[in-house]
Amino acid sequence: MEVQSIKELLVSVPNGQVVIVKGWVRTFRSNRFIALNDGSTINNIQCVVDFETLGEDLLKQIATGAALEIQGSLVESQGRGQKVEIQVDDLIVHGKADPETYPIQPKKHSMEFLREQAHLRIRTNTFSAVMRVRSALAFAIHDYFRKNGFYYFHAPIVTGSDAEGAGEMFRVSTLNPKTPPLTQEGEIDYKQDFFGKETNLTVSGQLEAEAYAMALGKVYTFGPAFRAENSNTSRHLAEFWMIEPEMAFYDLQDNMDLAEDFIKSIIAYILQNCKDDLTFLDKRLQDEEKVKPMAQRSEMGLLERLNFVVENSFIRITYTEAIKILQNSKPNKKKKFQYVIDEWGADLQSEHERYLVEKHFKCPVILFDYPAKIKAFYMRLNEDGKTVRAMDILFPGIGEIVGGSQREERLDVLQNKMKELGVEEEELWWYLDLRRFGSAVHSGFGLGFERMVQFSTGMGNIRDVIPFPRTPQNAEF
Repeated sequence: MEVQSIKELLVSVPNGQVVIVKGWVRTFRSNRFIALNDGSTINNIQCVVDFETLGEDLLKQIATGAALEIQGSLVESQGRGQKVEIQVDDLIVHGKADPETYPIQPKKHSMEFLREQAHLRIRTNTFSAVMRVRSALAFAIHDYFRKNGFYYFHAPIVTGSDAEGAGEMFRVSTLNPKTPPLTQEGEIDYKQDFFGKETNLTVSGQLEAEAYAMALGKVYTFGPAFRAENSNTSRHLAEFWMIEPEMAFYDLQDNMDLAEDFIKSIIAYILQNCKDDLTFLDKRLQDEEKVKPMAQRSEMGLLERLNFVVENSFIRITYTEAIKILQNSKPNKKKKFQYVIDEWGADLQSEHERYLVEKHFKCPVILFDYPAKIKAFYMRLNEDGKTVRAMDILFPGIGEIVGGSQREERLDVLQNKMKELGVEEEELWWYLDLRRFGSAVHSGFGLGFERMVQFSTGMGNIRDVIPFPRTPQNAEF
C-alpha cells in the first residue's frame, strides 16, 4: 500500500479507507492521541490508538520526536480543530526519542536556544513553516526566469577578483599555513598555490554573468556567496545565497521594471501556494508585536504586508530627492539618527532606508542615480559626471533587499573609473574585453535570497531563515 502525505490526507474525504502514514510525534496525550507530522504541512494529523489492543510495550516507546509508521482507517474526526483522524490498526516505531534528553519539547523555545539546535529546530512549527516558504520561493524564482526567457548560469565559487571591491573575502589556499612559501620580498608566494594566484570565495557572480549575458541575452545566477565581514547583526551572514540576473540591451529603467515585476511575482506565488504556513507565521508575528512598545510595532501584519507589495507600485525617487527628504525629517533635525545626514553624498544606512520606506512613503521604494563615489566601479556614469545609474530597492523591516545598476559599457570610461579606484586592469582583462568586442548597454541586479525569505516570513533575524547559519565564530554544523 502506498504511503500518503499528511497534507493529502487532511483534505481527503473520510470513508473508513485504510491509509499508511509515516512521520514524527509532535505531541502524545492521554496515552491515546498522537499528533503526527511528516513535514508536508504545518498541520498535524491526529491518530487515535488503543494500546490495550496494540500492546503496552508500544506505549512506552511513544514520545515527542519519535519516528512512527501508522496504518489505520481514515475517519471523520470527533474532536475540534480537524476534519479527519486515523483510527490506528497497526503502529511501528522506527526511531525512539528519549523525553529526558530530546531538546525539542512541545513548549516555547527561544530563538537563541534553537540556533544551538540547528539540526533539530526544523522540527518546530516555526522553522518548518519558514523552510517550506524558502523552498517555494526558490522554485518561484527559477520558474519566473524560465518563463521570461532567461538562462540559468552557474557562476564560479572560487574567484580571483573582488566584484564588490569590499576586500572582505575568504581566502582559498592549499599552502601550508604555518610555513607558506615566500617571495624574495617576504610575501606569500601564491604562484606556488593550487591556482597559481591568490584566490577567494566569491562575493558575487555578477562579473562572470555579464560575460554570458553578452552572448545569451538574459541569464541569471542563483548560488552561494561569501562575505568575511565581522558582523553579528540580525541582517548579516558570512554565507548566503544570491540571485543575480544580467540582461543585454537593458537600461536602468528596464532593470527597475524587471526587478519590481520579479519581486511581485515570487511573493504572489507564495501567497497562493503557502497559505497555511503564511497564516501561521502571520499569527506568530502578531503575537510578537503585542509585546513590543507601541512605537516599535509594525503597522501591517505579515499577510497584509505581502499583499500590499504585490498590489501596489513601488515608489521611485532619485538619491538626491531622498537626501532632501532625510535632511528635512524629524529624526535628522533632532539628531535621532545614529548617522545624521548633513550633505549630499552620504552613504545611506539601514536607519535611513527604513525611514523612507516605513515612515515617509510607507511602501517599497526604489532609489536610483547614486553618487559615483559610494558605488562600485562597474556602474554606468551619468552625464552629470557625479552620479551613476545605480538602483536599490528598499523594503520595510529589511532596508535594502535589491542592489543593481546599468553597467558601464564604454571602455574608456570604465578604464578611467578603475584607475581612480585602484582596480588593476590586469586582474580584469577579460572583463574589459567585453567592452572591446561587441559592447552594448546592459544591466543587472542582485537579490539577497535570505533577506527575501526574511521579509516573506516575518522573521526578525536572518540567521533564522537559512538552514545552518554561518556567522563570526559559528560554523558548528
